[in-house]
Amino acid sequence: MASLIMSARDLEFLLHEWLDVSRFTDRDRYREHSRETFDQVLELSRELAERYFAPHNRDNDLREPTFDGEKVHLLPEVKQALDAFAAAGLVGAGMDERVGGMQLPHTVFTACMAWFYAANVATTSYSMLTMGNANLLAAHASPDQIDRFVRPMVEGRWFGTMALSEPQAGSSLADITTRAVAQDDGGYRIFGRKMWISGGDHELADNIVHLVLARIPGAPTGTRGISLFIVPKYLVAEDGSLGERNDVVLAGINHKMGWRGTVNTAPVFGDGAFTPGGAPGAVGYLVGEANRGLTYMFHMMNEARLGVGLAATALGYTGYLKSLDYARNRPQGRAVTAKGQETPQIPIARHPDVRRMLLAQKSYAEGALALQLYCATLIDEQRSATDEAEYTRASTLLRLLTPIAKSWPSQWCLAANDLAIQVHGGAGYTRDYDVEQHYRDNRLNPIHEGTHGIQSLDLLGRAVIAESGAALAVLLETIGATVAAARATADAELGDFADALARATGRIATTTATLWKDADPDLALANSAAYLEAFGHVVLAWIWLSQTVAAHGRTGSFHDGKRAAARYFFRWELPRTTAQFDLLDSLDRTTLDLDDDCL
Repeated sequence: MASLIMSARDLEFLLHEWLDVSRFTDRDRYREHSRETFDQVLELSRELAERYFAPHNRDNDLREPTFDGEKVHLLPEVKQALDAFAAAGLVGAGMDERVGGMQLPHTVFTACMAWFYAANVATTSYSMLTMGNANLLAAHASPDQIDRFVRPMVEGRWFGTMALSEPQAGSSLADITTRAVAQDDGGYRIFGRKMWISGGDHELADNIVHLVLARIPGAPTGTRGISLFIVPKYLVAEDGSLGERNDVVLAGINHKMGWRGTVNTAPVFGDGAFTPGGAPGAVGYLVGEANRGLTYMFHMMNEARLGVGLAATALGYTGYLKSLDYARNRPQGRAVTAKGQETPQIPIARHPDVRRMLLAQKSYAEGALALQLYCATLIDEQRSATDEAEYTRASTLLRLLTPIAKSWPSQWCLAANDLAIQVHGGAGYTRDYDVEQHYRDNRLNPIHEGTHGIQSLDLLGRAVIAESGAALAVLLETIGATVAAARATADAELGDFADALARATGRIATTTATLWKDADPDLALANSAAYLEAFGHVVLAWIWLSQTVAAHGRTGSFHDGKRAAARYFFRWELPRTTAQFDLLDSLDRTTLDLDDDCL
């Protein structure tokens, strides 16, 4: 029976027919793996997601975490699921063998994680944060810090967080005020308040490793003066044993519209509730060099951006599968040409407008999943590059595509969830069906790890103009190769799609030049959200064309479905970008010149 969580058949197509992920097994980093190990870990992920994660997804939403002033209380099923995840070795599945990982290709690991995000995004987020924390420390911490803090997380015994935002600063990290005061023993004491910290306290594991951004007194102002610190919930001795409680407490927890099963906290560091060693302040350990904290944190933030995009994708995907199943099994109404009520009702999937909504969802969800896995291949190419040119190309493309991979699924897979509710009709607006929860869960994704607007500033203000547009040139060259491959099939429809995509990529190039022709950042960035959306749609059209080239000549309903989704995207979605590029080319000042008193 086909799963309503994720499509194993689509993952098989994307990994093996489209991306040929087995090619990585020819490289030293992944030589110990094979197609068989990939399939085994994917099947294991499906089994664990279905057995341990999906069953409590609704309860996770209805019975959200509570805080009694001392401890955070979660559903017991959350710990059971995460223990099963850790016991399977999945926390370190994509990490280096040197820190206890399985060193699985990131592309395969991303496909595995899609199952868990779709089954239960709130429970999975604890592992996502822990893996991001461990990956950052594995890259930037000292050998002693890796032994003391990373290995227990890889083993699943400890969990991790990222503590960036503060009540008065939000996303503006230049304005954080948390202090780190140096001590005679070479350590630091941390004082300050953080906000919106997911997984900031719980009883799921023996310890929680907080990664905290703070300022050392006398540091430069702004982001140049931010340092990164390890602040554990319980102190850790040199031999790895746990000591006394660190001075980290909660002011309270936040109650969210979605992701309710992920406790979201307001932690306080150094308020005196605990005084480790008899001194005030939370004990912290500097990671790397002082004042380079934001540079290090971007390692986790970029990973989290891709994680958010995957979570958004998975929520859109499971919503699509559930609305498709409902539409196929819900008889209602008759064909417009049917005469009389004696004619049997038909499944709503046979009504053209319902098919439109289902096909839209399919194009968004399957396109987004393909984008996530493509970005994952770039990470694998980085990690296993055979020469500097390959590494540079993969890194360049990944930097450019990261804001797209975060924001496009967050916008359009949310739209897919909206359509899933609509397909269900009135039933979709009730708690009797999962789709309303998927919508609420997905509504967080355009906000966290950098809002839609912040991603657009990153794309237009940095990524496309860095190094005189080198990254954009690489992307356009890559898209051009797909256009050429589509034309080489001699398939008339693929040729039409290739021509449409070539025109759209041309608009990206000319519009980017127009926006920056006067070197006026205020004007260039005033409509950056429209640029992100148009750019993202062109990227997804490329992803769909590439998939369709891979499906060319293959028969059967699955590959026909790929062609139908591509046809929908090129005929219904890509044309949206024409109006957006026209608006951008006009250098419209409506929002830039608006007096906020007029709002």
